[in-house]
Amino acid sequence: MASGWADWPNDGSELDRQLQADTITPTALKAALLEQAKALGFSAVGVSGVDLAADEAKLWQWLQRGWHGEMDYMQRHGTRRSRPAELLPGTLRVISARIDYWPAESQPPLALLADDQRAYLSRYALGRDYHKVLRQRLQKLADWLQAQVGPVVHRAFTDSAPVLEKPLARNAGLGWIGKHTNLIDRQRGSWFFLGELFVGWPLPVDAPVSEHCGSCDRCQRACPTGAIVAPYQLDARRCISYLTIELEGSIPIELRPLLGNRIFGCDDCQLVCPWNRYAQVAQLPDFQVREGLDGPTLLALFDWSEAEFLRRTEGSAIRRLGHRRWLRNIAVALGNARPNEAIVAALLAREHDPDELVRDHVQWALQRQLHNSPRPAVPGALDLPSIPIPTRPSAQ
Repeated sequence: MASGWADWPNDGSELDRQLQADTITPTALKAALLEQAKALGFSAVGVSGVDLAADEAKLWQWLQRGWHGEMDYMQRHGTRRSRPAELLPGTLRVISARIDYWPAESQPPLALLADDQRAYLSRYALGRDYHKVLRQRLQKLADWLQAQVGPVVHRAFTDSAPVLEKPLARNAGLGWIGKHTNLIDRQRGSWFFLGELFVGWPLPVDAPVSEHCGSCDRCQRACPTGAIVAPYQLDARRCISYLTIELEGSIPIELRPLLGNRIFGCDDCQLVCPWNRYAQVAQLPDFQVREGLDGPTLLALFDWSEAEFLRRTEGSAIRRLGHRRWLRNIAVALGNARPNEAIVAALLAREHDPDELVRDHVQWALQRQLHNSPRPAVPGALDLPSIPIPTRPSAQ
C-alpha cells in the first residue's frame, strides 16, 4: 500500500476503496488532493502545466516599456519567472490555490474613500500577513502529497519569489485575468489571495476558463491615476499600490493629488468590478480586521512613533513598508485633505523631520494646506454605481 493511505479517513466511498487497495489513479489522487486542500482552508485549487511561453513574451514587452518602474526584481531573474522548471528543477506541475480575504467586519470602503480625514488601506492588508498564512497551508499540502506518493520535488510560493502567479492560476482554471490584470472568478469575484505549489509529480491538469469581461470598462474608468492604460495593460508606475507600497523613494509630485486618502494600496478597480457582487467573505480568522487599521483618522496614524508603528503592524503585510514610507504616504493624504488647523499643526511638528523623504512630503502637504491648493476632480470608485460588498460566508 502506498505510504500514507492507511491514515486516510475511510468513509466507504469508491475513492477510499481505491486508496486502501493501492489502485489509486492519477485522477483519484488529484481528487483526494483537492479534498485535502479544502480541509486546509483553500477556497479553490487547480493544477496546470509549466508552459508560459505566451505570457513570457508579454512580460518582456511590459518590461521593455519600463512599466515595472523601480521593481528591478521583475527582470532580475530572467526567464526563471516564466519557466517554473528553471526556478525549481524537476517541476512538472503547478498547483495553484486561492483563499478569500475580504474581512467580514470591515467598514464600508466607499464611505472611507469619501472621508478625507480618514485613512484608506487596501482590504487585503487589514488582517494577518497573507504570505505566512498561505505558505504554511501550502507546505501542509505538500507534506500530505509526499505521504501518499513518497518524496517529491516541491516548493511553495506566496508572492515571495519570481512566479507568474496569475497566468498559472488562469491555466489551472481558477479564473481569467481581467482588464485590470487581476484574476477574476465568476463565482467569487477577485477578493482572494493566490499561492502556488511547484511539484515534480504528473497530476492531471485543469482547463483554463473563458473570459467574461466583455465590453465592461469600469475598472479603467475608476482608476484614479489612469494606470490601466488599455484593457489588460497596467503601467505600474502610475498604480497607487506601486506608489504607496513598492516605490522606495519620492512619489511623483504630479501623482500625489490623485492618491486621495489611500495610504497603503488601492482597491478601486476591484470595488467597481461587477463580478465582485459574487465575492465572499474570508473564512479564516487570520484575515479579520486588526484593531486600529480600518478607518482610523490620518492624524492618529501620523502620530505613531516608529516603535508604535512596529508594534501595531507586527504580523501584518504593512510592516514591510517601514515607518518612513508610512509617514510619507500619510503626509500625501494629509496634503489632499481639506484645509484643517489640526492637520497643519501635525505637519508643522514633522516639518523638520531628519529623514529627507518624510520631510519632502510633509513640506509638500504643508504648502497644499496653507495655500488651500485646488483639489482636482479625481476619478475613482465613488464615481461609478456601487457594487455590493461581500457579505456571504465562503462556502468551503
